[in-house]
Amino acid sequence: MKNASCRTYLPPEWAPQSAVQLTWPHAHSDWAPILDEVEPVFTAIAAAIARFEIVLVACYDSAHRDQVRTRLAAVGVPAARTRLYVAPSNDTWARDHGPIAVLCQDEATLLDYGFNGWGGKYPHDLDDRITRTLHAQGAFGDTPIEHQDLILEGGSIEVDGSGTLLTTERCLLAATRNPRLARADIERELAAHLGLTRFLWLKHGYLAGDDTDSHIDTLARLCDPNTIAYVACDDPSDEHYAELKAMEAELETFRTPNGAPYRLVPLPWPQPKRDTDGARMPATYANFLIINGAVLVPTYRDTADAVALERLRGCFPDREVIGIDCLPLIWQHGSLHCVTMQIPEGIVK
Repeated sequence: MKNASCRTYLPPEWAPQSAVQLTWPHAHSDWAPILDEVEPVFTAIAAAIARFEIVLVACYDSAHRDQVRTRLAAVGVPAARTRLYVAPSNDTWARDHGPIAVLCQDEATLLDYGFNGWGGKYPHDLDDRITRTLHAQGAFGDTPIEHQDLILEGGSIEVDGSGTLLTTERCLLAATRNPRLARADIERELAAHLGLTRFLWLKHGYLAGDDTDSHIDTLARLCDPNTIAYVACDDPSDEHYAELKAMEAELETFRTPNGAPYRLVPLPWPQPKRDTDGARMPATYANFLIINGAVLVPTYRDTADAVALERLRGCFPDREVIGIDCLPLIWQHGSLHCVTMQIPEGIVK
């Protein structure tokens, strides 16, 4: 850190932002068979972000960068709102390979945590280098970067800006991430580098088709310091029913830093979405993205879409709530929040 004497602060997602990072899909990734279906989703996300702030895009090579630039211009995204860089990638999940930026007396540092393909499930060598590649090109201005030995994905942590972390045991304590670290070791690491003082661990909650070992951003999200929106299931015949009810009961026991119960907002459950092999895909409305002045919410061509949008409008009365069709994204087991990473104010010029 630039100033070792000040308190490190990890801004919550609702704090002012300078940009949102996307890693654009390409023909060298698992998206190749449905690239024509998924690129319009990324274009819609980028266009929505550009209304409020800068879109920073990692492209596979220079030809790919030209293609992305042309695509964004075709839908009216102003060039002044985009920053396009060449940074080869294995995949597109910027939430998990992007930088985690902390502040110290308003001076930012980029923390480059290790990314190992969600516990070695997928190739990740290029993704693990993206932040350093972008930094070397000046994508983050003169913000210093620090490499961290810990394996940590952005989708696995939710913070309130006041020292509280909301996370899941299944992910952060997975033996495939940091096998030599116990819970207390991980808490010490996160306290030291992210300025965290309170840890709310969920034991329950999962989504079928989720490759991340229960990332918190698919299950329960902090909307403000006192509100948690979470995935709820009221169908006893659904395979998720018992786990999500148990998660709901855990959330009811959690308290804010002031000792009050959280305001809990249940998000609806869409009809099962399945791939061509019949396997269930992880459709979740909790995978929304908070940006300057708006909240981008994934929709799935489902009757529950309207209910989810309305409930999230109640969570964010001062922001525009925008639905974006993300059904193609869940074919690769993620959604809107998973493909984005916000960058705090003052970093991307």
